[in-house]
Amino acid sequence: VQLQASGGGSVQTGDSLRLSCAASGRTFSSAVIAWFRQVPGKEREFVAAMSWRPGNTAFAEFVKGRFTMSRDIDRNTAHLEMNSLTPEDTALYFCAAGSTLLPFESEYRVWGQGTQVTVSS
Repeated sequence: VQLQASGGGSVQTGDSLRLSCAASGRTFSSAVIAWFRQVPGKEREFVAAMSWRPGNTAFAEFVKGRFTMSRDIDRNTAHLEMNSLTPEDTALYFCAAGSTLLPFESEYRVWGQGTQVTVSS
């Protein structure tokens, strides 16, 4: 399976963005889809994850109440809805596929390319 992340952009504080992660090659079916983010000079950090079926989710504390995940089963695409964005959310966002909801990079075998999110004050 290959993952294609999209939807990043430049916004202002308080704005919203929706990132998408589309799979090709095979369906997500039993996978867990996660989002991580990274800023230059720092470790990549877990943001959120969703099991394809039945749609259980896990979120990092710093995005709870602001970010949600959804999926379009027919289009084999997962989304990360980001609301109330702040400059601290500025990062390169990656989607990844694995088999657990654990927030560790090592749990995810397939990674998409990043999509840049820039939030200005």
